[in-house]
Amino acid sequence: MIHVVGHTATDHIFRVPHLPDPNTSTQILDHQIFFGGGAANIAVGIAVLGGESTLVSAVGGDFEGTDYDRWLHSHHVGRYFYIEEEAHTPLACMFTDEREDQITFFEWGASEAFTKADPPSFDFVHMATADPSYNVKVAERAGFASFDPGQDIHKYSAEQFEQLLDSIDILFANRYEAEIMAKVLSHTEEELSARVPVAIFTQGKEGSRLYEDGALTVIPSVPVTLVDPTGAGDAYRAGFLTAYKKKLPLADCCRIGTVCSSFVIEKTGCQTNLPIWDQMQDRLDTYFG
Repeated sequence: MIHVVGHTATDHIFRVPHLPDPNTSTQILDHQIFFGGGAANIAVGIAVLGGESTLVSAVGGDFEGTDYDRWLHSHHVGRYFYIEEEAHTPLACMFTDEREDQITFFEWGASEAFTKADPPSFDFVHMATADPSYNVKVAERAGFASFDPGQDIHKYSAEQFEQLLDSIDILFANRYEAEIMAKVLSHTEEELSARVPVAIFTQGKEGSRLYEDGALTVIPSVPVTLVDPTGAGDAYRAGFLTAYKKKLPLADCCRIGTVCSSFVIEKTGCQTNLPIWDQMQDRLDTYFG
């Protein structure tokens, strides 16, 4: 069982011609609403691939009986929920321009529950977006822990990053998150990767970089038509962690993560085009042999 800690959210995804400067505006070209939240995206991605996942999250009193509630049930995603009856389920608004640059505005809502909750000890856990102090406790108590800072990276102090790096087994970060962590800790990418047994830095169309005990392996991306980049990193983690639980080699786990993310970016929405294992395997064979 893979426990995934973090947000469950409703995603409002907007297309704009450009991201405006302060005190200016821009036109909204498209607006669609999807199921989202970093942890929920990963948990559902694992389930669609045939793995077992439990979503450790916080939702509001408005969640029960919704289409999202039924969606999680239909995919047999387990739940360890903090339910804040007087709050509403988190909301994310993501604006993506024609260069595929993106800005996200996130309203925590019920996720404030993480700030006062005391987590149990999980045997195998991935920590996505959530309260930093909660994630530090999860990492210190877990049998196995992986972590990605996601959109909440600005909430972490240097001390909290230090505590997490001392506790986790795998670090995931995209290029921007890796740069921020490295700057906060006065590290280079190599020094940051040396703090953990395994580090994976995703690089968009440039693929990903796997550090295992200091050795670097570069994993190329899969060339597909990009429709929307939202959720690519979550799909990568879902694929990687599902493969990791199958005890596949780390480089193969990265390739599987890469293939899963390639499906997601072909459609708008983080959970719209998640692959089942056989679909992933067919594309993996095509591009990686």
